[in-house]
Amino acid sequence: MERDYKWEAHARWEQILPRPEFRRLIREKQFDEVASRAIRIEQSARHSMIFSFEKMALRDAVRSRNGAQAFAKGLYDLLHGRSSIERRFERWIETIDDLPRKQTRVLTWPIVTVFGFIAQPATHVFLKPNVMRAAALEYGFDLRYSSRPSWKTYASLLEFAATVHRDLRDLRPRDMIDIQSFLWIQGSDEYGE
Repeated sequence: MERDYKWEAHARWEQILPRPEFRRLIREKQFDEVASRAIRIEQSARHSMIFSFEKMALRDAVRSRNGAQAFAKGLYDLLHGRSSIERRFERWIETIDDLPRKQTRVLTWPIVTVFGFIAQPATHVFLKPNVMRAAALEYGFDLRYSSRPSWKTYASLLEFAATVHRDLRDLRPRDMIDIQSFLWIQGSDEYGE
């Protein structure tokens, strides 16, 4: 149940914003179209992964041409850039932090991690802070969490995901969607004991 809607979001990404199409839109300077498609993919999930106030903040941030351009180019670099994942992730944080802000901050863990997770679930994992921190505590993993998005915390989260992947290898987890879903069930109140 947890996997299905996340995988559907990934399948929509592959259909609506695959790398060649993404590259074409960037080349043609259709930054608002990239931002619109990315946000629409996340919002069309049966269970949205980001809160409504985060969605509003992001939509406001990419409404201007400069905001849409920064978002589109930054997201392309995160997903398809040539430098290390660490450097790409750090630049993505900087991009999100620099987006225009109206009322609510845009730099949150869910916004920073949701698009990589949807687009590349073999590589990226999604961080919903309260649930993931509870899952790490329950699992006995020292998640080096900081409320401000940083590579240090994300690297710790990737290490946590790798640990869980190894521990669950007999269940054959396919990707980070399986790992994140397992951890969601561990840390979320909606599943109980």
